Amino acid sequence: MSDTGIPEPEGETEIIDTDYEIGQDNITTNIGPFGLDIHNPVFLISGLAVVAFVLATLAFQEEAATIFNGMRDWLTSTFDWFFLVAGNIFVLLGIYLIFSPYGKIRLGGAEATPDYSYAGWFAMLFAAGMGIGLMFYGVSEPISHYTASVAQNAGAPESWAPLGGAPGNPAEAKSLAMASTIFHWALHPWAIYAIVALALALFSYNKGLPLAMRSVFYPIFGERVWGWTGHIIDILAVLATLFGLATSLGIGAEQANAGLNHIFGLPVDDLSKVVLIIFITGIALGSVVAGMDAGVQRLSMINMVLAGILLLFVILVGPTLSIFGSLASNFADYARYLPELANPFGRTDKNFLDGWTSFYWAWWISWSPFVGMFIARVSRGRTVREFITCVLIIPSVVSIVWMTVFGDTAIHEILVNNYEELGSAPLDLKLFVMLEALPLATITSIIGIVLVIVFFVTSSDSGSIVIDTITAGGKVDAPVPQRVFWASFEGLVAIALLLGGGLKALQAMAVSTGFPFTIVLLLACVAIIKGLRSEPR
Repeated sequence: MSDTGIPEPEGETEIIDTDYEIGQDNITTNIGPFGLDIHNPVFLISGLAVVAFVLATLAFQEEAATIFNGMRDWLTSTFDWFFLVAGNIFVLLGIYLIFSPYGKIRLGGAEATPDYSYAGWFAMLFAAGMGIGLMFYGVSEPISHYTASVAQNAGAPESWAPLGGAPGNPAEAKSLAMASTIFHWALHPWAIYAIVALALALFSYNKGLPLAMRSVFYPIFGERVWGWTGHIIDILAVLATLFGLATSLGIGAEQANAGLNHIFGLPVDDLSKVVLIIFITGIALGSVVAGMDAGVQRLSMINMVLAGILLLFVILVGPTLSIFGSLASNFADYARYLPELANPFGRTDKNFLDGWTSFYWAWWISWSPFVGMFIARVSRGRTVREFITCVLIIPSVVSIVWMTVFGDTAIHEILVNNYEELGSAPLDLKLFVMLEALPLATITSIIGIVLVIVFFVTSSDSGSIVIDTITAGGKVDAPVPQRVFWASFEGLVAIALLLGGGLKALQAMAVSTGFPFTIVLLLACVAIIKGLRSEPR
């Protein structure tokens, strides 16, 4: 027994003894020239559900918009406390695992070695987990919180201002805006991803189970995970992933359309957005066919280079001294406001809590099967401590730096240069309006559009690989046409949601699939501890 009271297992990694074989429930067949190797019934139910959803949404667009809006508002307002409590549990568990004796356990066994270098690993972690969101919200969110916080009526109940705002106090409003933005993009989302990824990696690489969400729950449900209990878990994972991705793809199309309109005058309408989604999905299909190493890793590295160039440019030509001075203060403000922002009870900033935080938590959770499985696939050979530290801390720091550079620059333009147009610009246009205030605006705006598109592609192709793994019964080498199917339907779902209600519809489906999956992830926390207790350290 260790000093912490945790039993110290002895001997080799415990392989779970089960008669289940990967692919035993699969249907292997040919449809024309295409070979299929699909899990029955996960692929069939998930595929049919998605097809039915797309057809119904396109056929009844007005009715769908009403339903989506009502569903989003009801879920975020009724279960805001539940999302926040769950998010706090994921963060605390992640921090505990870093410092506990479990941290010495190596994913894949004591002799396992990493498949990717640190540079390649970090690039794939970041591109898969945050890409489009950072581009869309890097400027728009800090500005939104700042303008709401500094307004004279910001202290009113039900305010959109975080924690009631700081009416008439621009300096404090800026601190609160940046702390609130960082809260949504740092520890909590990455803790959600880290927990899912750790669970999948542990039960696949160390316990010898298929790389599927159902495997995580073997310590709780036993052999029932190979029956309908497991089918339901995997189907929920597929639907959560698909709609979470569709939300991001739709947001990416909105921003790319706004940027192209700003620079080249492309009309901002449904037709333009649909054409953009089809075009970018086509690029993603090419990356899917190329595979993980040739496609996803290469595009992720391109993303990191372009994002680094844009970040460095804004630092150098923007308010450089203000940015560097704000880095330390933003970290401090985040720590200062964190307990209040993470508190789920007794809040007066109901609109902020429901419209921003609850939506974000549900969105991150709906992304977690996709990002978690993707991270698990590229993280074999890391220790639990190394894994959690890198997945939880390093991307959080990068997110804080990104939000500081873009958010501080945007608020500086409003405070110092009275750039009122930036405050009143639509969310999807704020990035490009901010770049207009800096040199070489056309070039940097084009880089911004390219980044949105490439992040779009990496999310789509890595997401389709993950969904295909789930719907192929845990096989990581399923036929390419299956990946093509899911990549195509990610685009179709995004189109259907845009036409059936726009941004509200996109957010509604992320929330509605994220809610039931939150319950699944809380059970996964119990399974992780059970699994780690039987591992040698």
